[in-house]
Amino acid sequence: MKSLLFGLFCLTIVGVFSCTKPSASRPNILFILADDWSYPYASVYGDTTLKTPNLDRLAQHGTVFTNAFCASPSCTPSRAGILTGRYPHNLGEGINLVGRLDYRIPTYVQLLSKAGYSVGFDRKGWAPGDFKKMGYSENPAGKTMNFDTLLAQVSDDQPFFFWFGTNDPHRPFNLGDGKKTGIDPTKIHLPAFLPDVPDIRNDVADYLSEVERLDREIGELLDKLDKAGRLENTIIVVASDNGMPFPHAKANLYDYGTHVPLLISRFSDNVKQPERNDSFVNLIDLMPTFLDWAGIQERPELDGISLVSVLAGEKTVHRPEVFLERERHCLCRPQFNYGAGYPMRAIRTKDYLYIRNFRPDRMPAGDESMPNTPSIFGDVDGGPTKVYMMDHRNEPVVKPLFTAGFARRPDEELYILKDDPFNLQNQANNATYATIKKDLQQRLANWMKQENDPRQNGGGDQIDRYEATTHAWITRTGMILLDEK
Repeated sequence: MKSLLFGLFCLTIVGVFSCTKPSASRPNILFILADDWSYPYASVYGDTTLKTPNLDRLAQHGTVFTNAFCASPSCTPSRAGILTGRYPHNLGEGINLVGRLDYRIPTYVQLLSKAGYSVGFDRKGWAPGDFKKMGYSENPAGKTMNFDTLLAQVSDDQPFFFWFGTNDPHRPFNLGDGKKTGIDPTKIHLPAFLPDVPDIRNDVADYLSEVERLDREIGELLDKLDKAGRLENTIIVVASDNGMPFPHAKANLYDYGTHVPLLISRFSDNVKQPERNDSFVNLIDLMPTFLDWAGIQERPELDGISLVSVLAGEKTVHRPEVFLERERHCLCRPQFNYGAGYPMRAIRTKDYLYIRNFRPDRMPAGDESMPNTPSIFGDVDGGPTKVYMMDHRNEPVVKPLFTAGFARRPDEELYILKDDPFNLQNQANNATYATIKKDLQQRLANWMKQENDPRQNGGGDQIDRYEATTHAWITRTGMILLDEK
């Protein structure tokens, strides 16, 4: 009966993104995961200051999601959530940057490999961290290889899953690359949480040049698929692990830290083209989607919800909202032997962003300095923008933006998105929004209770005691690695 029901389910999912029985021809999956790429930095999302023609090409052959969010705005927990389909708080020590992802927690890599897929990755997979300290003999993202090697080795009748983990557009940037590649810093749509000065415009231009490089590499991957005769039977997924490496963005639950691009495409005559979907997606939804495409019936415990029905046009609404979380990013606070993070939870709806800061006595950007370490505001990536904002923090124009990106925050934040898309005007104490705040507060509390979140009721100190598998210090201008493998 179970097999019959699964077969009937597959028949109802029409179009190119349908699932199949394990014995049927299964699609290849190419997963391209960028590093620190915020929405809306691509021409397909309306940003005309940079050129991303290959993303435009993908958009013509699939679905562009406009409300995709990472589960956590930090590399390791975000990537762990994608691999497992679980919220990071359900991953034990995997909730923190450079934490431990328990081998006993099923990943799609394990399940796809078991089902006969050839699985590999290149460059940045599950990271940063030392996977050898957690029971893995290889990176949780699969076997390390380049795409050419996989295409040469895999047989015509074997499906593959390949994770291409580019390091773009992660810092450090090559100074001046933006201008060299033709990006005009004066025409950039600068986020309102950054001071509008040449130093920062040039820094953002350099960031965008790395997005363009990402786009060029996507084009190269598509060409390789085409030459190998694999393009039409490959589903291509493009996303980012978290938002841009600037103050008030990465490592924060504000939109520029969690709102990321997501495109899912396939070059087939059956594709309805092009489509946009405004429903909410959490990137933990990718794992069950991958399993559905592969026709894998085995389902471990999951928080993610498959996108197959949405992609097939059976549903227009995937999630009505997303829940977001963040714990320890870098080692940048002295409490708990340097292990103290900045615990946050949030609910993001179409109209509102409500955030709970569970330890508001701590510095959200990390302490400005820590004894016997070179750490300086260690949860903000080092670079020209950080340097400028630190050096000019007392100037009238910069001061409120420095406060927003670096200073202490209250225990509650509420942002009205239509009026404040950059999340700068906290309305949590505005009586006009008291009813709205109460509703969002209750929905977030209900979710935490349902999830048995360790931070509910003031708990969660064990998270700050989890040891990091590797160590690094974030400075004004960059990063000092101590024992990264």
